Amino acid sequence: MQGAYFSAADPDTVTYQADNLICIDNSGYIAAIVTPQDSDYAAILATAQKQDCLIQLSTQQVVLPGFIDLHIHAPQWPNAGVALDRPLEEWLNVYTFPLEAQYQDANFAQQVYADLVQELLAQGTTTALYFGSVHNQGNLALAQACLKYQQRGFIGKVVMDNPEQTPANYRDESAAQALQATQSFIEQLQQLNQTTRISLTPVITPRFLPSCSDEALAGLGQLAHHYNLPIQSHCSESDWENGYALQHYHQRDAQVLNRFGLLNNKAVMAHGTLLNEDDLNLFQQQGVAIAHCPISNVYFGNAILPTKTILQKQIKMGLGTDISGGYSASLYQNIRQAVISAHQRHDGVDGQINALNRGTQDEFLTIKNAFYLATLGGARSLQLPTGQIKVGCYADLQIVHNNWTTWQSETPAMRFEKLMYHTDKNNIDQVLVQGQIIQKKE
Repeated sequence: MQGAYFSAADPDTVTYQADNLICIDNSGYIAAIVTPQDSDYAAILATAQKQDCLIQLSTQQVVLPGFIDLHIHAPQWPNAGVALDRPLEEWLNVYTFPLEAQYQDANFAQQVYADLVQELLAQGTTTALYFGSVHNQGNLALAQACLKYQQRGFIGKVVMDNPEQTPANYRDESAAQALQATQSFIEQLQQLNQTTRISLTPVITPRFLPSCSDEALAGLGQLAHHYNLPIQSHCSESDWENGYALQHYHQRDAQVLNRFGLLNNKAVMAHGTLLNEDDLNLFQQQGVAIAHCPISNVYFGNAILPTKTILQKQIKMGLGTDISGGYSASLYQNIRQAVISAHQRHDGVDGQINALNRGTQDEFLTIKNAFYLATLGGARSLQLPTGQIKVGCYADLQIVHNNWTTWQSETPAMRFEKLMYHTDKNNIDQVLVQGQIIQKKE
């Protein structure tokens, strides 16, 4: 592949290279990056042209790492944009749980998940961390969609067995049944991985504290340890959920999850808008990652995540769309919203409060920070060799083109900013997952 690229080196640094050759090996890794100044540049370019395996970018195109979405409720895709003006508890019980219950129908699941996975790939998302549903028929359909369309999927069978907080027609029958179904799903994915190019990863997935019994939480912690698997859940995501932990356990959400062995360096906790200093210190000590979902947090988070502070604490963090609490499958839109929300947190939102006291005065989140979260931040959260255009990383890439008229000389920094604010799926020309072209516009 010959052309220009942008890639995050750390939360504050985005590197730019022009006309480099990105060389991909047969296993789908970036094997070399050759600059025009290197002595073998012309020979490698000529060989690629001769073998007809060169992707040559135009001056209007640029390569970016594929995006990593750390929080998607896959069965909620048909509801994206529905009832976002309702309180979280009502949104769950009236709209969300009835929809998720339909995924015991494998045919329905196959149709929805085929559409969702293709849409995410078209949006530049090459790796996705999915909440499935209670029923493994649907979860296996999601796994098959990831395999068919070659997206790197992390998939969890959702556990929710607490009869006091879950509907009778959509819950696990018991903790024992939930744990057995979780183990079965793990083993089914392991079997599928024996014949796949891009691996699927089973994920331990207690929905959140209100939906799970202590027996289920303890058992899931044991399964995570036994199989050495990632864990995903929600943590301190709203006043309602946060209050539930304090009322029922007399402890913070994070403390309870940690007690059950569900906070470790393979855990990704969504939202976290109400995490306090002690919680963040615990996340830092345990190596827990945060899935920041800036669009859905506006609707259901009851606060704005202090993203810059969390980055400065060197806590792992990436971005999530949180379909359908988030209405969009685009991480570009979430990149933009992350910056918008951080500005609102800094400045404050109530004009009746004196300007000196109105905001937090935390440092602004930059567009570079948000791009890092969508790429390298997500990769580090999942402990994956991707999210960067760098030797040794998976060749998970997106090729995008400018969609604006240029009226002045633009520096690479200006071009990067405009790409982040202007790009949508119509400007994504090709998507590669582990070196294979998955999406291509003619």
